[in-house]
Amino acid sequence: MPRIESSAARLARLGFADAARAARLAAESGLPGDLLEALAAVADPDLALTTLTRLVERDPAVLHARGPTRANLLQVLGASDALGEHLVRHPDQVALLAVPELGEPRAALLLAVGADPHAAEPAASAPDALNALRVAYRGRLAHLAARDLTGQAALAEVMAELSDLAGAALEAGLAIARAELGEAAPVRLAVIGLGKCGARELNYISDVDVVFVAEPHEGADETKALRAATRLAQGMMRACSAATAEGSLWEVDAGLRPEGRSGPLVRTLASHLAYYRRWAKTWEFQALLKARPVAGDLELGAAYVASVDEFVWSAATRDHFVEDVQAMRRRVEAQVRAEGERQLKLGPGGLRDIEFAVQLLQLVHGRLDPLLRRRATLPALAALSRGGYVGRDDAKGLAEAYTFLRRVEHLLQLHRLRRTHLLPTGEDDLRRLGRALGMQADPVGDFTARWKRHAREARRLHEKLFYRPLLQAVARLPESEARLSTSAALARLEALGYADPAGALRHLAALTTGVTRRAAIQRTLLPVMLGWFAGTPDPDAGLLGFRQVSDQLGATPWYLRLLRDETAVAQRMARVLGTSRYATGLLMNAPDAVALLGSDADLAPRPAAALRAEASAAVSRHDHPAKAVTALRALRRRELFRTAVADISGLADIERVGVALSELNDVTIQAALDTAIGQGALPTRLAVIAMGRLGGMESSYASDADVMFVHAPLPGASEREAGDAAFAVANELRRLLALPAPDPPLVIDPDLRPEGRQGPLVRTLASYRAYYARWSSPWESQALLRARFSAGDAALGAEFLAVADGLRYPPAGIGDDAVRDIRRLKARMEAERLPRGADPALHTKLGPGGLSDVEWVAQLLQLRHAGAVPELRTTRTLETLRAARAFELLAPEDEAELAEAWRIASRVRDAIMLIKGRPGDSIPAGARERRLIAQTLGYPPDGSEDFLDDYRRATRRARRVVERVFY
Repeated sequence: MPRIESSAARLARLGFADAARAARLAAESGLPGDLLEALAAVADPDLALTTLTRLVERDPAVLHARGPTRANLLQVLGASDALGEHLVRHPDQVALLAVPELGEPRAALLLAVGADPHAAEPAASAPDALNALRVAYRGRLAHLAARDLTGQAALAEVMAELSDLAGAALEAGLAIARAELGEAAPVRLAVIGLGKCGARELNYISDVDVVFVAEPHEGADETKALRAATRLAQGMMRACSAATAEGSLWEVDAGLRPEGRSGPLVRTLASHLAYYRRWAKTWEFQALLKARPVAGDLELGAAYVASVDEFVWSAATRDHFVEDVQAMRRRVEAQVRAEGERQLKLGPGGLRDIEFAVQLLQLVHGRLDPLLRRRATLPALAALSRGGYVGRDDAKGLAEAYTFLRRVEHLLQLHRLRRTHLLPTGEDDLRRLGRALGMQADPVGDFTARWKRHAREARRLHEKLFYRPLLQAVARLPESEARLSTSAALARLEALGYADPAGALRHLAALTTGVTRRAAIQRTLLPVMLGWFAGTPDPDAGLLGFRQVSDQLGATPWYLRLLRDETAVAQRMARVLGTSRYATGLLMNAPDAVALLGSDADLAPRPAAALRAEASAAVSRHDHPAKAVTALRALRRRELFRTAVADISGLADIERVGVALSELNDVTIQAALDTAIGQGALPTRLAVIAMGRLGGMESSYASDADVMFVHAPLPGASEREAGDAAFAVANELRRLLALPAPDPPLVIDPDLRPEGRQGPLVRTLASYRAYYARWSSPWESQALLRARFSAGDAALGAEFLAVADGLRYPPAGIGDDAVRDIRRLKARMEAERLPRGADPALHTKLGPGGLSDVEWVAQLLQLRHAGAVPELRTTRTLETLRAARAFELLAPEDEAELAEAWRIASRVRDAIMLIKGRPGDSIPAGARERRLIAQTLGYPPDGSEDFLDDYRRATRRARRVVERVFY
C-alpha cells in the first residue's frame, strides 16, 4: 500500500488527474516506469493509461513497443477515446502506427471490401464488407492521427489525407453499391465533392457534401440509366453512413444539389448546367467554388467541374451578389447566437468567418484573376495576399487563426470521433485540448487566452474584409471596364466624361503595368476609382493627381493598403483629386495626409489649443529659424488640406471654414512670432492685431493675413531700443512666413495700419492712442470693427482693443456727416476698384450684392448702434446681421437675403481657389470653369445655369436690401 501511495504522488507530479487510480492500474498491469513517464507527455494521461491497460490485456506485446510505435500509440490513446476503443477491438492495427507511410488509400479500401482496385468493380458481395470498410478506414485514420498528434504531418497534409481517405471510402461504398445492384449499370456516375471534401481540407468527422452527375452509356435509355445511377448513389450513401457493429463513417450529404433535397438525387451534366443557368441562387455558386471529382467516373467529374467553373467565376456579376453573400452570413450567425462564442465553426471569429471572407474575395476578384481560383482556404488566402487583395499582415493573421481553429476542431472531433464544433466548458476537456497543443504549464488558461485572441482577430479581419464596400463596387463593374483593356477603354473613358481618354490610358498603364504588388493593388482599385473620378468635376485632373500622389507614395507600405482596405478613403480621395487642384497641390507636398481621409471625425477642424501646442512643439525642435518655420508651415499645409477636404465633402459650412482657416493663421503667426523672437528677451511687449477677414474670422484659402503690430516698452527700456526690437521682430516674422517653400506662404499684410504704407510698421500703444485721438478718419473706425487679438502679448492686445472700442463703438453712434463719408467712400470704391473688363454682376467681392455690399451694411449698423447694443460688438459679419435682426435693426427677411448673398459669394470665392489653385474674385466666363464651380458647390454636371441663376438671384435681392438700408 505505501508503495502505491508513493507511486501516486509521483504520477500526480507527472500530470495525472486521478493519480491514485493511475498508480493502481499501473501496478496491476505491470507497466514499466519509463512508459509512465512517456504517458505524462500526452494530452490526457489518465485516458491513455486506462485504454493502454485494456489493450495490454488483449495483446501483451504492446508493452514491448519502442521508439516511434510507442510514441505514436500513446499520443493517439491520450487524445482519442474512440480510436483507442478501435485499437482495443483490433490490436493488430497497432502495427500500422509503426509504418511511416501507408500509401494511397483508394486501393487499400477497395481491397478491404473485396473489390478490384483497378476496375473499381466488386469481386464478390461480402456480407461483412461494410464492417471491413470501417475497420480499414479507422486503421488508416489512427495512422494519420498519430502523425498529426506527433507533429509528423502539418495541418494542410492532414486535411488533404483526410479528404483523400474520404474519397477512397466513397469509392469503396460505390463498389459495395454495385455489388448490391447485382448487374452492370448502363451508366457513368461521377461523385463530385463539395465543401471541405472538395477543397481537400476535410476534418476528422464531418458530413461529406457531394453532388452526383451521370451520363448513360452510348445507346442506353437515359431514364433507365438515371434510375440505375440513383440506386448506385443511394447504395453508396448507405454504405458510408449506415450503423454497423463497427459504427458508421459519416453522413454523405447531397443536399447541395440543384433544388436541394426536393430535387432529383442524380442528374445528367446537361440538366445540371440548365439549372445553373436559369435557377441557381447565389449561395449555390459559392458552394461550387470547391467542386472536385472524388469518386466514380473521374473523367465525367472533370467535365462537370470544367463546365460549372464558368458559372462560379461570373457569379459576382449577378445583381446584389455581394449583398446576398453577406446576408447569408448574417442569417447563419443569427441561428447560432445561442451557442455564442463557443461555436468554433459558425460563431463570431470562427472558421466560417474566415472561409466566407476568403470565398467572397475570391469570387469577386477571381473572375479577372485566375491565380485566385483555389479550392482550399489557406492556398486561396495566400494567393489573395500575393495579388495584393489582402494585406500581408491581415493574411498572416487570418492564416494563423484558421490554422489554430482547425487544429482545435480536429482535437475536439478526435476525442470521440463525433461531429462537433462546440468548445467544451469542462476543465478536464479544456486541459486535454491545451496539452495536445503543447501547453503544459497552464493548459486551461493558456488555451483559453490563445483561442480568444485568435477568435477576436479573425472576427476583426472578417468584418474588415467581408463587409469591405470595395467588393460591391468591383462586383458591379462590367468586365470590359474591370479589365482596363485598351480595346474598348478609350470609348468607355470618353463616355465616363474624361476629356483626354488617351492621356487617361497612359496614366492607367503607368499605374497598373508590371508584376509588383503595387501594380496588382492598383489593378484592383483603379477600375472602381475611374467611376468615382468620373463623378467629380474634373476626372482628368483627378486621375493625374492620383498618379502623382501614387508615384510619391506607392512604395510606402501603408498607402495602397489603406486605399484597398478603407474604401471610404479611396472614394473621398477620388472626390478631392477630381475637384480641387489646390487640395491636390497640398497633398502632393504632404502625401501622408491621405491618412486623414478615413473618417469624418478625422476631418473635423482641430481645436485651436491643440494646434497651438503642436505648432509650439514643432518649432521648438529646431534651432535654426528657417527650419523651425518650415516645420510650422508643414503643419499648416496639413491643416489647410484637412479644412479643404471637409469643405469639399460638405462637412464644414462656409462659416466653419472661415473660422478654421483664421484660427490656423493665428496659430501660425504665434508660432512664427515665437521663432522670430528666439531665446533672447525683448525690451518690449509685442502683440499682433488681426484685421480684415482674419480679424473677422472669415479667412479664405487665398487670404493674406491683415494685421497691425503694437508694442509697449518694458519699464527701464528706452523707447528707441524697444521700437527697434519690435520692428526687427515684425520684419523677421514677415520674412519667415514668406520664405520660398513648397508650402503655401502666409503673407503678412500691415497696410491697414495708421497712415497705411507711409506709416511706421510698429507703433507703441501710446502712439496708436494719440493717432486715433487726433487723426482718425471714419474709414479707420470702420476698419477697427474687424480688429481682434491674434498673437503675442494677450494683455497688450486687450489694452489695444480697449482703445479701439472707443472709436468703433461710439456710445451715441456716428453722426450723419460720418455716415455720408462712408456712403461716398463706398460709392467711389464701387466705381474705381472694379477691375477693367469685369462683369460687375459676377464679381463676388465688389459686384452688386457681393461681399463688400453685405459687409458695409453690417459695419454701418455697428458704427451707428454698437455703442448702445453690446451684442453688435463682434468682428464677424453674419453674427452682426443676426444681432441686428434680434434687436429689430434689420428686418428678418433683409437679414436672410444679405446672409444668403454673403454665403454664396464666399463659397464661390473659395471654390475658385479650390478648383484653380489660384485666387479669383469673378465667376469665370468660360463654360467649363463655370461647370467646375457649380459641381464643386453641389450642383449636378448640367447645373451650371442653375448655379448662375441662384447666384444672380441672391445678389440681386441683397443689392435691393443694400440700397434700402445702406444708402
